Amino acid sequence: METLSTLAYLVSSVCFIMALRGLSGPDTAQQGVTYGIAGMAIAIVTTLLNVESWGMIIWGVLIGGTIGTVIAKKIEMTALPQLVAAFHSLVGLAAVFVAAAAFFNPEAFGIGLVGDIHTSSLIELSLGLTIGAITFTGSVIAFGKLQGIVSGKPVSFPNQHAINAAIGGVILFLIFMLCTTQSAFFFWVLVLFAFVIGVLIIIPIGGADMPVIVSMLNSYSGWAAAGIGFTLQNNLLIITGALVGASGAILSYIMCKAMNRSFISVILGGFGGEEAGAAQDMGDRQAKIGSAEDAAFIMKNASKVIIVPGYGMAVAQAQHVVKELADTLKKEGVDVSYAIHPVAGRMPGHMNVLLAEANVPYEDVHELEDINRDFAQADVAYVIGANDITNPAAKNDSSSPIYGMPVLDVEKAKTVLFVKRSMGSGYAGIENPLFYADNTYMLLDDAKKMTENIVKAFE
Repeated sequence: METLSTLAYLVSSVCFIMALRGLSGPDTAQQGVTYGIAGMAIAIVTTLLNVESWGMIIWGVLIGGTIGTVIAKKIEMTALPQLVAAFHSLVGLAAVFVAAAAFFNPEAFGIGLVGDIHTSSLIELSLGLTIGAITFTGSVIAFGKLQGIVSGKPVSFPNQHAINAAIGGVILFLIFMLCTTQSAFFFWVLVLFAFVIGVLIIIPIGGADMPVIVSMLNSYSGWAAAGIGFTLQNNLLIITGALVGASGAILSYIMCKAMNRSFISVILGGFGGEEAGAAQDMGDRQAKIGSAEDAAFIMKNASKVIIVPGYGMAVAQAQHVVKELADTLKKEGVDVSYAIHPVAGRMPGHMNVLLAEANVPYEDVHELEDINRDFAQADVAYVIGANDITNPAAKNDSSSPIYGMPVLDVEKAKTVLFVKRSMGSGYAGIENPLFYADNTYMLLDDAKKMTENIVKAFE
């Protein structure tokens, strides 16, 4: 039976690897999901066949499955980032619970006796516990920031980095003491300090860096799962945890590169998250306020339109009407494409998910590096709440916090139609001079309502 279980877990691991490979591109994403489902089904069935008592497991599946089903049916697409953060926190908390169970009942895990746990198992347990605790509280804070419960502003205090470094040193000391003394006191103190550092490394992260943090916490949850795998002596959990941890780390690197920021600079304190305020004084310059009729006329007479979706589209749930607008333009003979910035929205791939939900053709959706040069030949750039990722200050204002961050060159289009609720700054709290450019028309309204009115104006 053990040999068959090992073989089944190996097959499941291969399925997960194939799932990651499939999910790397839109054309193979559905196949990737199928592999993932198959791998998880094999893993669950194999695990159940190795369990002697199903009572608690059945109750856990029923309770967890019910909660998950309710959440899946009620969750809005705009709330996906905070949902992901919340799920990461559960993985971290699970790691803490498993570590506690293994420490206080090591015989059940085959890692020794109380007070005489194998040193290697203690090291694995301590690392899994620490990463899990950091993941839990860090994810809770990230959830709070994304949900608006906690301020999105970076929170800093005197000697912050020195204090964090000191706590990191204390954690290493506590791990050493736990492994040498196997004292319950050091176990719980380690849990406490790990919880604290999880909070302290996330609160200085501002709104503009949240996509990086979401992917970073994804990585942490993977390593926490791998730690659980070592404690449970489960090779499948080790492999899948490592896959999630490594892929999350790679994604975090990609996000940082897209923002021209180092991972360390993000962790040491991110920018952004200030409340949107009134427009800064731009001297005598006044923004041009347009209407749906103006936008329809301009786009109807265009030959090439590039749509730039941002969080404003997600908030308004405007992806379906945006697709309708694109279809209308195509019927008029207009070339329509979509420009996606890697950190648009609140999590990696946020805009891609929304556009896929609206059945936007994959071939119409282009990443920043593939489409940026096309703005100079575009007649219209239709920007939907994508504030910070279109801000030209990133290229020409060295005093700007986002200076050096690659942005979409929408200002190079002949006309920029910028849909926004108000003239306020974006999530990063930085004024966008594009609002006052000579070729920009501000369309001040809810993204869905404004786009619907533009479609009606075509009729």
